[in-house]
Amino acid sequence: MKVAVVGATGLVGSVMLNVLKERNFPIDELLLVASERSVGKTMEFKGKQYEVISIPSAIEKRPDIALFSAGGSTSLEWAPKFAEVGTTVIDNSSAWRMDLTKKLVVPEINANQLTKEDKIIANPNCSTIQMVMALAPLHHKYKIKRIVVSTYQSVSGTGVKAVEQLENEIAGKKGDMAYHYPIHKNAIPHCDVFEENGYTKEEMKLVRETQKILDDRTIAVTATAVRIPTAGGHSEAVNVEFENDFDLTEVRQILNNTDGVTLQDNLDVNVYPMPMYANGKDDVFVGRIRRDGSQPNTLNLWVVSDNLRKGAATNTVQIAEYLVNNGLV
Repeated sequence: MKVAVVGATGLVGSVMLNVLKERNFPIDELLLVASERSVGKTMEFKGKQYEVISIPSAIEKRPDIALFSAGGSTSLEWAPKFAEVGTTVIDNSSAWRMDLTKKLVVPEINANQLTKEDKIIANPNCSTIQMVMALAPLHHKYKIKRIVVSTYQSVSGTGVKAVEQLENEIAGKKGDMAYHYPIHKNAIPHCDVFEENGYTKEEMKLVRETQKILDDRTIAVTATAVRIPTAGGHSEAVNVEFENDFDLTEVRQILNNTDGVTLQDNLDVNVYPMPMYANGKDDVFVGRIRRDGSQPNTLNLWVVSDNLRKGAATNTVQIAEYLVNNGLV
């Protein structure tokens, strides 16, 4: 099994390597791939040093799987070239997510759609993944009509520069700004760029990707995405209206029995999800489960997950595991 990690020197790329190591993914040959400015650098994996190579060099080596975390423009240019030589690409960017010919996959929900012919597979947006992980089993039971979601997103979702901005501001140091405004002691209602409708791309990803993953274009979704001064982990307040009524005890049982979801919902001892405790973990944590008393068949949830792990690297590796385990590569 020859595996390429494209964008290996980046924030998600480094987490991807950790996840591959932790999950003992079967690798006979590892290719660490990055931009020209990083070519020739060395990186460690499982006690061995690897030299970073260029994308064209990696294509020549015809890997079985390429895990991409190198941005949308890089993926649009190079993912098809990997696919042409028989490589299966799993891409973390937004480049292919809404392409009608590409699968958008959260393994616990829809990996069974994958075939050998899928040579470019899209990994959903981090905030979408954690929300649909919590909502998919409830959708199967009660059928979702409408979702209202507000996100509280870590600076790590923006990248290294944003993490450094927060650290500099906490330390009282001047430095490069990833955002238009200070993020320390602040909340910025602006994740990604604004579209013509007044929503950001991040907000519209929650709309479009949720409908595609759950395979139901009738689900109405509206979102507000906010950047907050946490270093790791996204949080979401999710209000979901179902076609059918639900029982709260049954809702908790369903979530408790869902692979990849951890229920943290005991108000008697102040147990509820928080990004500080989700950081570094692969599960999606769900709590503050309560009925919305303002209208029928409506539920409130608080959903938290590590955006670099289940929101990116872990989900990507899980897709690769599914391909290997089912003989699709």
